[in-house]
Amino acid sequence: MTQETKNIGFGIKAPKEACEGDKNCPFHGERNVRGRTLVGKVIRAKLPKCVTIECTTNKYIPKYQRYKKLRTRIKAHSPECISASEGERVKVMETRKISKTKNFVVVEKVEA
Repeated sequence: MTQETKNIGFGIKAPKEACEGDKNCPFHGERNVRGRTLVGKVIRAKLPKCVTIECTTNKYIPKYQRYKKLRTRIKAHSPECISASEGERVKVMETRKISKTKNFVVVEKVEA
């Protein structure tokens, strides 16, 4: 059985490996991506098919004429074909809810 690879658009190339039976993979499953795109570092990858990503941004505070560093932690689905591990920079895209806390999916590894 050969898996068909879906083009998700947004200039993201599909991974070379294929997933077996992962319906939440945007390339080989039924999952569609839309909405926000974030880049962050994987800080935890202990659960199967789930990673925690930390995204940092700077927000300008006009009163003090300084920048404040903000961090956001996001739980995301990590398909088998991408298999993100701790310490890697990845790109995640928003999708419909997968579970109570997961509504992002990893779409590619970003080179450092």
